[in-house]
Amino acid sequence: MSELRNMSSRQILTPRNFAITIDRLCYQLIENHGDFSNSVIIGLQPRGAYLSKRIASRLEEILKGRLVVNGNLDITFFRDDFRRREQVIVPSSTDIDFVVENKKVILADDVLYTGRSVRAAMDALQSFGRPLKVELLVFIDRKFSREIPIEPNYVGKAIDSIMSEKVRVLWNETDGTDEVWLNSKEVSS
Repeated sequence: MSELRNMSSRQILTPRNFAITIDRLCYQLIENHGDFSNSVIIGLQPRGAYLSKRIASRLEEILKGRLVVNGNLDITFFRDDFRRREQVIVPSSTDIDFVVENKKVILADDVLYTGRSVRAAMDALQSFGRPLKVELLVFIDRKFSREIPIEPNYVGKAIDSIMSEKVRVLWNETDGTDEVWLNSKEVSS
């Protein structure tokens, strides 16, 4: 008997709930960072960059045009597994044209899974100065899969998932829609 692999999908966030979640995260950030005069947002490449830009843009709307400094951080060569992969890793680009010294830094990523990407980001961030404080904002927290003791300060949505499941955050900028899906593999004979 041959095994057929199918993907079973469950929608976690609709486009409407996606927008509501972005707004909620923005208002939580405003509660803790005020007008963002001493705070910056840095998205982890590749997909945390979309979250960072979306959050910064929405904050600027809410704060009536106040500039919210944001950038992107490539963590490729700070990962603990980059030499273990069979495929060559192509680095993204880091876009940080500001100083993080004595700033409150909010690292933004789309999905928090094992915590290894965040650990790598904290190592990479040190190349840009010593922040006053570092916080973590994640759109989706896969809360039962941590390998490193890292917890987010801001969570869009926390979900229970198992190792075989994959969370897919779709961004309008690249995927044509704002949605979140949980995909699981099913084996049938």
